[in-house]
Amino acid sequence: MLNYIWLIPTLPLAGSVIIGIVGLITLRSSGKKLNRRVVSAIALGSVGLALILGILSIYQLFAVQNEELFSIDLFTWLRGGSLPLASGGSASFEVPWGFQLDPLSAVMILVVTVVGFLIHIYSTGYMWDDSGYYRFFSYMNLFMFAMLTLVMANNYAMMFVGWEGVGLCSYLLIGFYFDKKSAADAGKKAFVVNRIGDAGFLLGMMLIFVHFGSLRFEEVFNKAAALPEQTGYDFLFWATLCLFVGACGKSAQIPLYVWLPDAMEGPTPVSALIHAATMVTAGVYMVCRSNALYSRAPETLMIVAVVGSLTAIFAATIGFAQTDIKRVLAYSTVSQLGYMFAALGVGAFMGGIFHLMTHAFFKALLFLGSGSVIMAMHHEQDMMKMGGLKKYLPWTYATMFVGTIAIAGIPPFAGFFSKDEILWRAWSNGHPVIWFLLWCGAGMTAFYMFRLLFLTFWGQERMDAHTKQHLRESPKNVVYPLAALAILSTVGGFVGFPAWTGISNKFEHFLEPVLQIPQNHGHAAHHSAGEELLFTVLSVVIVLAGIFLAHRFYIARPGMADRFVERFKGFYRLVYRKYCVDELYDALFVNRTKDLGNACFFLDSKFVDGAVNGTAATTRGMAALSGLFDKYIVDGLVNLIGWINLRLNRIATSFQTGLVQRYALAAVVGIIVFVLIFYSGIFGI
Repeated sequence: MLNYIWLIPTLPLAGSVIIGIVGLITLRSSGKKLNRRVVSAIALGSVGLALILGILSIYQLFAVQNEELFSIDLFTWLRGGSLPLASGGSASFEVPWGFQLDPLSAVMILVVTVVGFLIHIYSTGYMWDDSGYYRFFSYMNLFMFAMLTLVMANNYAMMFVGWEGVGLCSYLLIGFYFDKKSAADAGKKAFVVNRIGDAGFLLGMMLIFVHFGSLRFEEVFNKAAALPEQTGYDFLFWATLCLFVGACGKSAQIPLYVWLPDAMEGPTPVSALIHAATMVTAGVYMVCRSNALYSRAPETLMIVAVVGSLTAIFAATIGFAQTDIKRVLAYSTVSQLGYMFAALGVGAFMGGIFHLMTHAFFKALLFLGSGSVIMAMHHEQDMMKMGGLKKYLPWTYATMFVGTIAIAGIPPFAGFFSKDEILWRAWSNGHPVIWFLLWCGAGMTAFYMFRLLFLTFWGQERMDAHTKQHLRESPKNVVYPLAALAILSTVGGFVGFPAWTGISNKFEHFLEPVLQIPQNHGHAAHHSAGEELLFTVLSVVIVLAGIFLAHRFYIARPGMADRFVERFKGFYRLVYRKYCVDELYDALFVNRTKDLGNACFFLDSKFVDGAVNGTAATTRGMAALSGLFDKYIVDGLVNLIGWINLRLNRIATSFQTGLVQRYALAAVVGIIVFVLIFYSGIFGI
């Protein structure tokens, strides 16, 4: 079974290719779309088989063979010459196309396949009437392939394939409604911002090879572990920092978080897949996978902790003022990702992955639940036009209620265990400021999430009469995944009980073989179970305070929120506009880049005078020549390639008419021509 783990990512890829090619051929030949039931069967079947194969492989490795690591190389993917190393020697650059299975990748495989499979089921109901049904599932399966490749790769280069793959798929799915300008712009924004982070990832990967002579995880981490226990490895600081820049792009941390809220332009199942199980968790996984490097770079860990905790607070404040139900959840994701990075930064690698897993359950539930609300409201997303929906959508309300108390951190739901683990590790590892920021963030999360719940399902009904008349619960293929995710959000935390309960933390023991304790936390002070219990009580108290305030503002005294907004109108407008960060980026970077492009096209006369030292006539001539070259040579060459492909396409498709009579005529003519050639002796036949 283990020799076939490469099939886990390959099965969704095969489903994507089959759906995409067959769907395109069907559309081209008959003008009809591929049957939706066929698309559903292929998409769900491929992901379902990947899930089953993943479970069986994990069971065989850990339960039957009782091993901690299995790695397989299928073939040599990249081969280069001998490259010089920083140590003075050289190493041959060879990268295999290989996969590995260990406790960390096992957790990620289960999260991606289980949550991804439920989202696929949900999508069959949500996207059923969409004209791009086959295209949607082709992209979704490709997304699954990319993420599974990322988490199963046994080297950094293979990880980068999955890393770029999820970036491509996010571009395709966020801009799925490409005829809608806002969706197309959001897709481009996600693509460009992630390229900035990916440049950092590439630099970090290069530094790793230059110093360790390999990109294979096992070799790199063993060499890193053999380094003397001391700080001051400058190359590790820069390598881990560059990798973290890549993580900030993928996992939407300050300052590269701006693409994620705009990702709401894609269909709701896309939002759930991106936010819960795939793309945004890639950065957290990568840092955790590289824990052997980060554990010897305490300066980088401190940067990770600070950026994560500040992102958690910053995004939570924006969530206070948003009225679009999906945007509230988007900023919630940014905030929760900040929690995960803060955990990694304080040395709680297990806590970060634990919260990644529980977050996948309740955030997928919340996004899919919001999609059920949007379906019932005829694609209305403004919470100010909702209210009182719990009696119309009982199943949606019940499941979203579970997701809300799970993300808030109420015991015994999943979010409580993982969030409590992070808060305790921040304090016990000697980071009281980080603990305080995350503790405040817990109360803020409870406030804005129950604000969402109250504005949507409680209080006065604010929808119009037509919408109210047609309100009804979503179909079964939408509700059943919500119920399954609600169960996971309820019991998902039971694998990691805190120490004060006296129950063994099975999740920590499972991940222990692949996680290292950072050097600066290796001798953390001992704390009693009573002290840990006290901090657990404090975390629950701040959460209850947030829920109480949300109820008071929006249910008990609904006018209180309006008076608060009126009193602090300027600050509220600033928060509602997301602190104008997008406008600032436009002014500093986007528009200045456009200006540079315009300047390159229309050569400024002063620049040309200074560079060429010629006459005014020469200057004008060069400007005109530059414009003509750019317009007719550069653009013309690109357009020529497109024109040639279009003509070849029309010639090729003219032979595929779908008319049996023409095919029969072509066959007869071909036979006659062949017989004439044969008997005439032409071509020496």
